[in-house]
Amino acid sequence: MLVDSHCHLEMPQFKNDRDEVIKRAKENGLEYVITVGTDKNSCKKAIELAHRYKEVYAVIGIHPHVAKTVDQSTYPLLRSLSKDEKVLAIGEIGLDFYRNRSPRDVQMKVFREQIHLAQELDLPIVIHDRDAHRETVKILNEEKRGDYKGIFHCFSGDYDMARKCLDMGFYLSISTTVTYRNNYRLQEIARRVPLERLVVETDAPFLTPEPYRGKRNEPSYVRFAAEKVAALKNLSYEDVARVTSLNLYTVFGLGRPPAKGTIAYKIRDSLYLNITNRCTNRCIFCPKPASYLVKGYDLELSKEPSVKEVLQAIDDPAAYKEIVFCGFGEPLLRLGELITIAGELKKRGARIRIDTDGQANLVHKKNILPQLKGIVDSISVSLNAESGETYQKLCNSPFGTDAYKGIKEFILEARKWIPEVTATVVEMKFIDISRCQEIAEKELGVNFKLRPYNDLG
Repeated sequence: MLVDSHCHLEMPQFKNDRDEVIKRAKENGLEYVITVGTDKNSCKKAIELAHRYKEVYAVIGIHPHVAKTVDQSTYPLLRSLSKDEKVLAIGEIGLDFYRNRSPRDVQMKVFREQIHLAQELDLPIVIHDRDAHRETVKILNEEKRGDYKGIFHCFSGDYDMARKCLDMGFYLSISTTVTYRNNYRLQEIARRVPLERLVVETDAPFLTPEPYRGKRNEPSYVRFAAEKVAALKNLSYEDVARVTSLNLYTVFGLGRPPAKGTIAYKIRDSLYLNITNRCTNRCIFCPKPASYLVKGYDLELSKEPSVKEVLQAIDDPAAYKEIVFCGFGEPLLRLGELITIAGELKKRGARIRIDTDGQANLVHKKNILPQLKGIVDSISVSLNAESGETYQKLCNSPFGTDAYKGIKEFILEARKWIPEVTATVVEMKFIDISRCQEIAEKELGVNFKLRPYNDLG
Protein backbone atom coordinates (compact mmCIF):
# COMPACT_ATOMS: atom_id res chain seq x y z
CA MET A 1 0.00 0.00 0.00
CA LEU A 2 1.14 3.53 -0.81
CA VAL A 3 0.71 6.83 1.07
CA ASP A 4 0.48 10.35 -0.33
CA SER A 5 2.50 12.08 2.36
CA HIS A 6 1.49 15.64 1.43
CA CYS A 7 -1.48 17.19 -0.38
CA HIS A 8 -4.10 19.89 0.18
CA LEU A 9 -7.54 18.29 -0.03
CA GLU A 10 -9.09 21.25 1.78
CA MET A 11 -8.38 23.58 -1.16
CA PRO A 12 -11.26 24.72 -3.40
CA GLN A 13 -9.91 22.76 -6.40
CA PHE A 14 -11.41 19.66 -4.75
CA LYS A 15 -14.72 21.21 -3.72
CA ASN A 16 -16.87 19.54 -6.39
CA ASP A 17 -15.43 16.00 -6.48
CA ARG A 18 -13.64 15.34 -3.21
CA ASP A 19 -15.47 12.03 -2.67
CA GLU A 20 -14.43 10.80 -6.13
CA VAL A 21 -10.83 11.89 -5.50
CA ILE A 22 -10.67 9.82 -2.31
CA LYS A 23 -12.31 6.89 -4.08
CA ARG A 24 -9.73 7.00 -6.88
CA ALA A 25 -6.94 7.15 -4.31
CA LYS A 26 -8.19 3.93 -2.69
CA GLU A 27 -8.68 2.26 -6.06
CA ASN A 28 -5.05 3.07 -6.90
CA GLY A 29 -3.73 1.37 -3.77
CA LEU A 30 -3.38 4.30 -1.37
CA GLU A 31 -3.82 3.35 2.25
CA TYR A 32 -3.59 6.87 3.65
CA VAL A 33 -3.66 10.46 2.41
CA ILE A 34 -2.15 13.27 4.47
CA THR A 35 -3.74 16.67 3.93
CA VAL A 36 -1.89 19.77 5.09
CA GLY A 37 -3.42 22.97 6.44
CA THR A 38 -1.49 26.18 5.77
CA ASP A 39 -3.38 28.84 7.74
CA LYS A 40 -5.86 28.90 10.61
CA ASN A 41 -8.93 28.21 8.48
CA SER A 42 -7.40 25.51 6.30
CA CYS A 43 -6.01 23.76 9.39
CA LYS A 44 -9.56 23.45 10.73
CA LYS A 45 -10.78 22.20 7.34
CA ALA A 46 -7.97 19.65 7.15
CA ILE A 47 -9.03 18.16 10.47
CA GLU A 48 -12.68 18.14 9.40
CA LEU A 49 -11.73 16.17 6.28
CA ALA A 50 -9.63 13.78 8.34
CA HIS A 51 -12.72 12.92 10.36
CA ARG A 52 -14.93 12.65 7.27
CA TYR A 53 -12.63 10.12 5.57
CA LYS A 54 -10.96 7.37 7.59
CA GLU A 55 -8.04 7.27 5.11
CA VAL A 56 -7.21 10.95 5.62
CA TYR A 57 -4.96 12.41 8.32
CA ALA A 58 -3.98 16.03 8.92
CA VAL A 59 -0.87 18.14 9.40
CA ILE A 60 -1.43 21.69 10.67
CA GLY A 61 0.71 24.83 10.65
CA ILE A 62 1.28 28.29 9.25
CA HIS A 63 2.83 28.42 5.79
CA PRO A 64 5.60 31.00 5.24
CA HIS A 65 3.39 32.73 2.66
CA VAL A 66 1.00 33.76 5.44
CA ALA A 67 3.53 34.18 8.27
CA LYS A 68 2.58 37.86 8.44
CA THR A 69 -0.95 36.89 9.54
CA VAL A 70 0.21 35.28 12.80
CA ASP A 71 -1.31 37.00 15.81
CA GLN A 72 -1.90 36.30 19.49
CA SER A 73 -4.67 33.80 18.70
CA THR A 74 -2.62 31.65 16.30
CA TYR A 75 -0.56 29.47 18.61
CA PRO A 76 -3.32 28.82 21.17
CA LEU A 77 -5.44 27.62 18.25
CA LEU A 78 -2.71 25.33 16.92
CA ARG A 79 -2.14 23.92 20.41
CA SER A 80 -5.84 23.16 20.70
CA LEU A 81 -6.11 21.64 17.22
CA SER A 82 -2.99 19.53 17.73
CA LYS A 83 -4.77 17.51 20.43
CA ASP A 84 -6.99 15.94 17.79
CA GLU A 85 -6.20 12.24 17.32
CA LYS A 86 -5.89 12.64 13.55
CA VAL A 87 -3.27 15.41 13.67
CA LEU A 88 0.17 14.00 12.90
CA ALA A 89 2.57 16.96 12.84
CA ILE A 90 3.15 20.70 12.70
CA GLY A 91 3.63 21.89 9.12
CA GLU A 92 4.19 22.96 6.53
CA ILE A 93 6.43 25.49 8.20
CA GLY A 94 9.61 27.11 6.98
CA LEU A 95 10.83 29.72 4.52
CA ASP A 96 9.89 30.76 0.99
CA PHE A 97 12.27 33.34 -0.44
CA TYR A 98 10.97 32.73 -3.97
CA ARG A 99 7.53 34.29 -3.58
CA ASN A 100 8.34 36.48 -0.54
CA ARG A 101 4.66 36.90 0.28
CA SER A 102 5.62 37.62 3.87
CA PRO A 103 8.69 39.65 4.91
CA ARG A 104 11.74 37.44 5.32
CA ASP A 105 12.39 38.46 8.91
CA VAL A 106 8.78 37.62 9.78
CA GLN A 107 9.06 34.22 8.04
CA MET A 108 12.16 33.36 10.04
CA LYS A 109 10.58 34.48 13.33
CA VAL A 110 7.42 32.43 12.73
CA PHE A 111 9.47 29.44 11.58
CA ARG A 112 11.41 29.43 14.86
CA GLU A 113 8.20 29.85 16.87
CA GLN A 114 6.58 26.86 15.19
CA ILE A 115 9.67 24.71 15.73
CA HIS A 116 9.39 25.61 19.40
CA LEU A 117 5.68 24.76 19.33
CA ALA A 118 6.35 21.33 17.83
CA GLN A 119 9.04 20.70 20.43
CA GLU A 120 6.65 21.72 23.18
CA LEU A 121 3.95 19.39 21.81
CA ASP A 122 6.43 16.59 20.99
CA LEU A 123 5.22 16.48 17.38
CA PRO A 124 7.17 16.00 14.15
CA ILE A 125 7.55 18.91 11.74
CA VAL A 126 7.03 19.22 7.98
CA ILE A 127 9.38 21.72 6.35
CA HIS A 128 8.71 24.06 3.40
CA ASP A 129 11.97 25.37 1.93
CA ARG A 130 12.06 27.25 -1.36
CA ASP A 131 15.11 29.26 -2.39
CA ALA A 132 16.10 29.47 1.29
CA HIS A 133 18.29 26.41 1.79
CA ARG A 134 21.08 28.10 3.74
CA GLU A 135 18.75 30.00 6.07
CA THR A 136 16.52 26.96 6.64
CA VAL A 137 19.43 24.73 7.64
CA LYS A 138 20.89 27.49 9.82
CA ILE A 139 17.67 27.93 11.79
CA LEU A 140 17.16 24.19 12.17
CA ASN A 141 20.69 23.76 13.49
CA GLU A 142 20.27 26.64 15.93
CA GLU A 143 16.95 25.30 17.25
CA LYS A 144 18.02 21.65 17.33
CA ARG A 145 17.36 19.58 20.45
CA GLY A 146 18.66 16.18 19.45
CA ASP A 147 17.68 14.64 16.13
CA TYR A 148 14.57 16.04 14.47
CA LYS A 149 11.61 13.89 13.57
CA GLY A 150 10.04 15.20 10.39
CA ILE A 151 9.99 15.55 6.63
CA PHE A 152 11.42 18.02 4.14
CA HIS A 153 8.35 18.47 1.95
CA CYS A 154 8.89 18.62 -1.82
CA PHE A 155 12.67 18.52 -1.41
CA SER A 156 14.41 20.87 -3.85
CA GLY A 157 18.01 21.03 -2.65
CA ASP A 158 21.14 19.34 -4.00
CA TYR A 159 22.83 16.25 -2.59
CA ASP A 160 24.98 18.24 -0.18
CA MET A 161 21.82 19.83 1.22
CA ALA A 162 20.20 16.38 1.38
CA ARG A 163 23.07 15.04 3.49
CA LYS A 164 22.68 17.91 5.95
CA CYS A 165 18.95 17.22 6.28
CA LEU A 166 19.50 13.49 6.72
CA ASP A 167 22.15 14.14 9.35
CA MET A 168 19.62 16.17 11.35
CA GLY A 169 17.20 13.23 11.28
CA PHE A 170 14.84 14.35 8.52
CA TYR A 171 13.25 12.26 5.79
CA LEU A 172 13.06 13.72 2.29
CA SER A 173 9.84 13.86 0.29
CA ILE A 174 10.03 13.18 -3.44
CA SER A 175 7.20 14.92 -5.23
CA THR A 176 5.54 14.01 -8.51
CA THR A 177 7.85 16.53 -10.22
CA VAL A 178 10.45 13.74 -10.21
CA THR A 179 8.63 12.56 -13.36
CA TYR A 180 9.59 15.74 -15.26
CA ARG A 181 12.09 14.90 -17.95
CA ASN A 182 14.60 17.62 -17.04
CA ASN A 183 14.32 17.44 -13.26
CA TYR A 184 17.82 15.99 -12.99
CA ARG A 185 18.54 17.30 -9.49
CA LEU A 186 15.54 15.64 -7.86
CA GLN A 187 16.18 12.46 -9.82
CA GLU A 188 19.74 12.43 -8.48
CA ILE A 189 18.40 12.79 -4.93
CA ALA A 190 15.94 9.95 -5.49
CA ARG A 191 18.74 7.79 -6.87
CA ARG A 192 21.39 8.51 -4.23
CA VAL A 193 19.47 8.88 -0.96
CA PRO A 194 18.60 5.52 0.64
CA LEU A 195 14.97 4.58 0.12
CA GLU A 196 14.77 4.13 3.88
CA ARG A 197 14.92 7.94 4.19
CA LEU A 198 12.43 8.87 1.43
CA VAL A 199 8.68 9.38 1.18
CA VAL A 200 6.56 10.34 -1.83
CA GLU A 201 3.94 13.04 -2.29
CA THR A 202 1.78 14.89 -4.81
CA ASP A 203 1.39 18.33 -3.18
CA ALA A 204 -1.97 18.18 -4.96
CA PRO A 205 -3.62 20.14 -6.47
CA PHE A 206 -0.17 21.40 -7.56
CA LEU A 207 2.84 19.75 -9.27
CA THR A 208 0.92 17.42 -11.56
CA PRO A 209 3.10 14.55 -12.87
CA GLU A 210 4.28 14.20 -16.45
CA PRO A 211 1.37 12.20 -17.87
CA TYR A 212 -1.17 14.83 -16.76
CA ARG A 213 0.74 18.12 -16.73
CA GLY A 214 -1.55 21.09 -17.21
CA LYS A 215 -4.34 19.41 -15.23
CA ARG A 216 -5.12 19.30 -11.53
CA ASN A 217 -2.99 16.94 -9.47
CA GLU A 218 -4.62 14.51 -7.03
CA PRO A 219 -3.46 11.88 -4.48
CA SER A 220 -3.92 8.87 -6.79
CA TYR A 221 -1.15 10.31 -9.00
CA VAL A 222 1.43 9.72 -6.26
CA ARG A 223 1.94 6.33 -7.91
CA PHE A 224 3.82 8.10 -10.71
CA ALA A 225 6.37 9.40 -8.21
CA ALA A 226 6.71 5.92 -6.70
CA GLU A 227 7.14 4.33 -10.13
CA LYS A 228 9.84 6.84 -11.08
CA VAL A 229 11.72 6.31 -7.82
CA ALA A 230 11.52 2.56 -8.41
CA ALA A 231 12.98 2.95 -11.89
CA LEU A 232 15.78 5.22 -10.67
CA LYS A 233 16.72 2.77 -7.91
CA ASN A 234 16.23 -0.43 -9.90
CA LEU A 235 13.56 -1.54 -7.46
CA SER A 236 9.95 -2.61 -7.89
CA TYR A 237 6.94 -0.36 -7.32
CA GLU A 238 5.99 -2.68 -4.45
CA ASP A 239 9.40 -2.14 -2.84
CA VAL A 240 8.96 1.64 -2.93
CA ALA A 241 5.38 1.49 -1.65
CA ARG A 242 6.33 -0.82 1.21
CA VAL A 243 9.40 1.13 2.36
CA THR A 244 7.98 4.64 2.03
CA SER A 245 4.85 3.56 3.93
CA LEU A 246 7.04 2.19 6.70
CA ASN A 247 8.99 5.46 6.76
CA LEU A 248 5.76 7.33 7.47
CA TYR A 249 5.07 4.93 10.31
CA THR A 250 8.52 5.78 11.67
CA VAL A 251 7.97 9.55 11.39
CA PHE A 252 4.28 9.90 12.18
CA GLY A 253 3.26 6.59 13.75
CA LEU A 254 0.82 6.18 10.85
CA GLY A 255 0.02 2.60 9.91
CA ARG A 256 1.74 -0.37 11.50
CA PRO A 257 5.25 -1.80 11.77
CA PRO A 258 6.28 -4.93 9.86
CA ALA A 259 6.18 -8.27 11.63
CA LYS A 260 9.48 -9.25 13.24
CA GLY A 261 11.44 -12.30 12.27
CA THR A 262 10.84 -12.36 8.53
CA ILE A 263 12.45 -15.46 7.00
CA ALA A 264 11.70 -15.05 3.29
CA TYR A 265 11.31 -11.61 1.76
CA LYS A 266 10.98 -10.33 -1.79
CA ILE A 267 13.00 -7.43 -3.21
CA ARG A 268 12.64 -6.67 -6.92
CA ASP A 269 12.07 -10.07 -8.50
CA SER A 270 14.35 -12.01 -6.13
CA LEU A 271 13.54 -13.83 -2.90
CA TYR A 272 15.95 -13.40 0.03
CA LEU A 273 16.35 -15.91 2.86
CA ASN A 274 17.14 -14.76 6.38
CA ILE A 275 18.42 -17.89 8.17
CA THR A 276 20.59 -16.32 10.89
CA ASN A 277 21.37 -13.01 12.56
CA ARG A 278 24.81 -14.22 13.63
CA CYS A 279 27.83 -12.64 11.96
CA THR A 280 31.52 -13.36 11.80
CA ASN A 281 32.47 -9.68 11.86
CA ARG A 282 31.48 -6.47 13.63
CA CYS A 283 31.57 -4.09 10.67
CA ILE A 284 31.53 -0.38 11.44
CA PHE A 285 29.13 0.26 8.55
CA CYS A 286 26.61 -2.37 9.66
CA PRO A 287 23.24 -0.79 10.58
CA LYS A 288 22.13 -3.82 12.62
CA PRO A 289 22.97 -2.31 16.03
CA ALA A 290 20.43 0.45 15.27
CA SER A 291 17.81 -1.44 13.26
CA TYR A 292 17.05 -4.80 11.69
CA LEU A 293 14.93 -3.21 8.97
CA VAL A 294 15.86 -3.99 5.36
CA LYS A 295 13.69 -2.63 2.53
CA GLY A 296 10.62 -2.54 4.77
CA TYR A 297 11.11 -5.98 6.38
CA ASP A 298 12.08 -6.61 10.00
CA LEU A 299 14.74 -9.33 9.98
CA GLU A 300 15.28 -9.65 13.74
CA LEU A 301 14.94 -13.36 14.48
CA SER A 302 13.80 -14.61 17.88
CA LYS A 303 15.39 -17.94 16.95
CA GLU A 304 17.11 -19.39 13.91
CA PRO A 305 14.51 -21.04 11.66
CA SER A 306 14.66 -24.76 10.99
CA VAL A 307 15.08 -26.17 7.49
CA LYS A 308 11.37 -26.99 7.50
CA GLU A 309 10.41 -23.46 8.55
CA VAL A 310 12.55 -21.91 5.81
CA LEU A 311 11.08 -24.15 3.11
CA GLN A 312 7.54 -23.47 4.36
CA ALA A 313 8.19 -19.73 4.05
CA ILE A 314 8.80 -20.08 0.29
CA ASP A 315 5.95 -20.41 -2.19
CA ASP A 316 7.18 -21.30 -5.69
CA PRO A 317 10.98 -20.87 -5.87
CA ALA A 318 10.95 -21.05 -9.66
CA ALA A 319 8.80 -17.89 -9.73
CA TYR A 320 11.78 -15.74 -8.72
CA LYS A 321 14.80 -14.61 -10.68
CA GLU A 322 16.95 -16.07 -7.92
CA ILE A 323 16.86 -17.20 -4.30
CA VAL A 324 19.46 -15.34 -2.25
CA PHE A 325 20.88 -16.51 1.08
CA CYS A 326 21.56 -13.16 2.67
CA GLY A 327 19.32 -11.97 5.50
CA PHE A 328 20.90 -10.04 8.35
CA GLY A 329 23.73 -12.37 9.22
CA GLU A 330 26.37 -14.64 7.67
CA PRO A 331 24.46 -17.52 6.01
CA LEU A 332 27.47 -19.85 5.75
CA LEU A 333 27.64 -20.05 9.53
CA ARG A 334 24.71 -22.47 9.07
CA LEU A 335 26.47 -24.45 6.37
CA GLY A 336 24.63 -27.76 6.78
CA GLU A 337 21.18 -26.16 6.83
CA LEU A 338 22.06 -23.93 3.87
CA ILE A 339 23.18 -26.90 1.77
CA THR A 340 19.99 -28.82 2.58
CA ILE A 341 17.71 -25.87 1.80
CA ALA A 342 19.57 -24.86 -1.37
CA GLY A 343 19.62 -28.44 -2.61
CA GLU A 344 15.85 -28.79 -2.20
CA LEU A 345 15.20 -25.42 -3.88
CA LYS A 346 17.50 -26.36 -6.74
CA LYS A 347 15.38 -29.45 -7.36
CA ARG A 348 12.35 -27.16 -7.63
CA GLY A 349 13.95 -25.07 -10.38
CA ALA A 350 15.48 -22.21 -8.38
CA ARG A 351 18.64 -20.30 -9.16
CA ILE A 352 20.69 -19.97 -5.96
CA ARG A 353 22.95 -17.13 -4.83
CA ILE A 354 24.86 -16.65 -1.59
CA ASP A 355 25.95 -13.29 -0.16
CA THR A 356 28.84 -13.95 2.21
CA ASP A 357 31.71 -12.34 4.07
CA GLY A 358 34.05 -14.96 2.56
CA GLN A 359 35.38 -16.30 5.88
CA ALA A 360 33.57 -19.65 5.87
CA ASN A 361 36.76 -21.64 5.30
CA LEU A 362 38.37 -19.90 8.28
CA VAL A 363 35.29 -20.48 10.45
CA HIS A 364 34.85 -24.16 9.57
CA LYS A 365 38.60 -24.82 9.32
CA LYS A 366 38.24 -26.57 5.98
CA ASN A 367 37.46 -25.84 2.36
CA ILE A 368 33.65 -25.82 2.25
CA LEU A 369 33.33 -24.72 -1.38
CA PRO A 370 33.26 -28.19 -2.99
CA GLN A 371 30.04 -28.83 -1.02
CA LEU A 372 28.37 -25.97 -2.89
CA LYS A 373 29.08 -27.37 -6.34
CA GLY A 374 25.94 -27.99 -8.36
CA ILE A 375 23.59 -26.24 -5.97
CA VAL A 376 24.95 -22.67 -5.90
CA ASP A 377 24.93 -20.69 -9.14
CA SER A 378 26.37 -17.41 -7.89
CA ILE A 379 28.26 -16.12 -4.87
CA SER A 380 28.94 -12.51 -3.84
CA VAL A 381 31.87 -12.10 -1.46
CA SER A 382 32.47 -8.95 0.59
CA LEU A 383 36.05 -7.95 -0.23
CA ASN A 384 35.45 -4.49 1.27
CA ALA A 385 39.01 -3.17 1.26
CA GLU A 386 42.31 -2.98 -0.60
CA SER A 387 44.44 -4.32 2.29
CA GLY A 388 44.26 -6.45 5.40
CA GLU A 389 44.82 -3.46 7.66
CA THR A 390 41.97 -1.46 6.14
CA TYR A 391 39.72 -4.52 6.16
CA GLN A 392 40.32 -5.07 9.86
CA LYS A 393 39.58 -1.42 10.69
CA LEU A 394 36.30 -1.71 8.80
CA CYS A 395 35.15 -5.19 9.68
CA ASN A 396 36.74 -6.19 13.01
CA SER A 397 37.18 -9.84 12.06
CA PRO A 398 38.01 -12.33 14.83
CA PHE A 399 40.73 -13.63 12.47
CA GLY A 400 42.58 -10.29 12.52
CA THR A 401 44.55 -9.18 9.48
CA ASP A 402 44.70 -12.82 8.30
CA ALA A 403 41.00 -12.52 7.44
CA TYR A 404 41.69 -10.51 4.29
CA LYS A 405 44.14 -13.08 2.97
CA GLY A 406 41.60 -15.81 3.72
CA ILE A 407 38.88 -13.95 1.85
CA LYS A 408 41.03 -13.57 -1.25
CA GLU A 409 41.89 -17.28 -1.11
CA PHE A 410 38.18 -18.07 -0.71
CA ILE A 411 37.35 -16.03 -3.82
CA LEU A 412 40.03 -17.78 -5.87
CA GLU A 413 38.82 -21.19 -4.69
CA ALA A 414 35.18 -20.28 -5.37
CA ARG A 415 35.97 -19.90 -9.06
CA LYS A 416 36.58 -23.68 -9.22
CA TRP A 417 33.21 -24.67 -7.84
CA ILE A 418 30.70 -21.89 -8.52
CA PRO A 419 29.87 -20.54 -12.02
CA GLU A 420 29.60 -16.85 -11.09
CA VAL A 421 31.77 -15.14 -8.48
CA THR A 422 31.59 -11.43 -7.57
CA ALA A 423 33.70 -9.40 -5.16
CA THR A 424 31.80 -6.52 -3.55
CA VAL A 425 32.91 -3.36 -1.77
CA VAL A 426 30.85 -0.92 0.30
CA GLU A 427 31.34 2.63 -1.00
CA MET A 428 33.12 4.56 1.76
CA LYS A 429 35.42 7.58 1.45
CA PHE A 430 38.59 6.05 2.90
CA ILE A 431 38.48 2.89 0.76
CA ASP A 432 40.55 2.88 -2.43
CA ILE A 433 37.74 1.78 -4.73
CA SER A 434 39.81 1.68 -7.90
CA ARG A 435 42.43 -0.50 -6.18
CA CYS A 436 39.68 -2.84 -4.92
CA GLN A 437 38.34 -3.17 -8.44
CA GLU A 438 41.81 -3.91 -9.75
CA ILE A 439 42.29 -6.65 -7.13
CA ALA A 440 38.91 -8.20 -7.95
CA GLU A 441 39.19 -8.17 -11.73
CA LYS A 442 42.92 -8.56 -12.40
CA GLU A 443 44.34 -10.37 -9.38
CA LEU A 444 41.36 -12.56 -8.51
CA GLY A 445 39.72 -12.72 -11.95
CA VAL A 446 36.12 -12.19 -10.77
CA ASN A 447 33.35 -9.66 -11.24
CA PHE A 448 33.39 -6.46 -9.20
CA LYS A 449 30.40 -4.67 -7.66
CA LEU A 450 30.31 -1.41 -5.69
CA ARG A 451 27.58 -1.40 -3.03
CA PRO A 452 26.16 1.96 -1.88
CA TYR A 453 26.83 2.79 1.75
CA ASN A 454 23.80 2.52 4.03
CA ASP A 455 21.53 1.11 1.31
CA LEU A 456 20.79 -2.52 2.09
CA GLY A 457 18.96 -4.86 -0.26
